[in-house]
Amino acid sequence: MRTICALLLAAGLPAARGASLDDLLKGIEQHYNTAKTLQADFVQTYTYRGRKTTEKGALYLRKPGRMRWQYSMPAGKLWVSDGEFVYSYDPDEKRVEKSKLKESGDLQAPLAFLLGKLNFHDDFRQFTASPEGADTKIVALPKSDKFPYTEVSFVASPNFLIKHLSVKGADGSVMDYIFDNEKKDPLLTDALFKFNPPPDVAVVDASKVN
Repeated sequence: MRTICALLLAAGLPAARGASLDDLLKGIEQHYNTAKTLQADFVQTYTYRGRKTTEKGALYLRKPGRMRWQYSMPAGKLWVSDGEFVYSYDPDEKRVEKSKLKESGDLQAPLAFLLGKLNFHDDFRQFTASPEGADTKIVALPKSDKFPYTEVSFVASPNFLIKHLSVKGADGSVMDYIFDNEKKDPLLTDALFKFNPPPDVAVVDASKVN
């Protein structure tokens, strides 16, 4: 662990407001790991083999494990986790897929900060940083080649908010998230994280598949 910290410092952050790279990483961890609820607008762009798809909406999070990705583009699309199961609804396909909430690497990182399980030292082996205006861009390489991504980069503000996240997949895909209007610890009701399939919509229950 100390060796990793030394590598982080050696990577060289042209310090955001005097903070070292290690201080910035710890500040980001502290910010998201201490949040009980979170709300933000997002723009999500997926690029693969020259094709690009952009979607957007609002994200709601309540720990432990409850998330709601409510899309305004495409309208009606929904991804909801109730803490035990995940429901993915695409109105165009008139289909809901139900699966178990995974506690695997693809949830812990690079989107671990959403679940409050962020620990950069556990998931990444190498960091480089560069200034991006008043913010800092950090590029991180995963510790294991078994993860479904090969590189994660993110832009963090001096007050430790993640504003932009980019994930390069092992298949050559790139998933970008832009987060805006973040609110920490807003009041979020249970109803946000419960999903009742619309009538006449097929439900595929993948949670029963061994």
